[in-house]
Amino acid sequence: MDSRTGKKIRMGRLFDPVSNRSLILAYSHGVLMGASKGMRTLADMRQGLDAMRRANGLMIAPGMVKYLEDQFVGKDRPSLVIHMDWQSYSRGIIPYEEGSVIELATVEDLLHAGADALMTYLYIGHHDPEKEKLEIERNARLARHCDQLGLPLIIEPRSAREKYEPDDKSDVAVMSLYCRMSAEIGADLVKCIYPGDASKMQQIIEECPAPVMVAGGAKKDNLDDALKMAKDCIDAGAAGLMFGRNIYQSDDPETTLDAFINIVHQQ
Repeated sequence: MDSRTGKKIRMGRLFDPVSNRSLILAYSHGVLMGASKGMRTLADMRQGLDAMRRANGLMIAPGMVKYLEDQFVGKDRPSLVIHMDWQSYSRGIIPYEEGSVIELATVEDLLHAGADALMTYLYIGHHDPEKEKLEIERNARLARHCDQLGLPLIIEPRSAREKYEPDDKSDVAVMSLYCRMSAEIGADLVKCIYPGDASKMQQIIEECPAPVMVAGGAKKDNLDDALKMAKDCIDAGAAGLMFGRNIYQSDDPETTLDAFINIVHQQ
């Protein structure tokens, strides 16, 4: 037996066999931002997730697995993706100019919980180059560990300078660099924010050897804008979407999810 078989099986659960793409519902914002619309209470979360079971995957924080485990039981349920890290770079309340990252569980913990994939952050561009070195070391260690255990690794790379260099969020050179680094370190999937332009997105995808999943970001005022962004990403060659707030904070999450599913899988 070979751990590569484990990765192949788990990736097969996460990706649609016909379209070969995936829509993962990002539902781990509570560990970064606290309670918000669509996940204020545990009752809200259980009711909402039951209505959004058609997602290929559902990403939650490690501590929520015991509360939401029933959402993953059954063949008609999404794959379990665990958001492994806590970070303070993007926090709106009590923000930091530069934040920190820490792992909330071990790879073995996530495997024992039944995860089909895990997601970690990779922050580059710190004032102190030692911090970047430690981030590379940390992600490389996780990649080798995931290889050994047959668990797919999703890396979300970001610029550590986003608070004081906001242009990094749309700089194709910066984004292409950190996505390529993630793939070269060993990510099975790379989660990338949208640079605001379909041609930039296409360049980032073309220059990244690993499949690229695109993040939805903050909820847009107009759902049509979010749907257009999703279509632009799929047309640019994205392997899928990891959208959250644009789905679960909408007025009708189930119908909204279906609209994104139609775009991802081109149904």
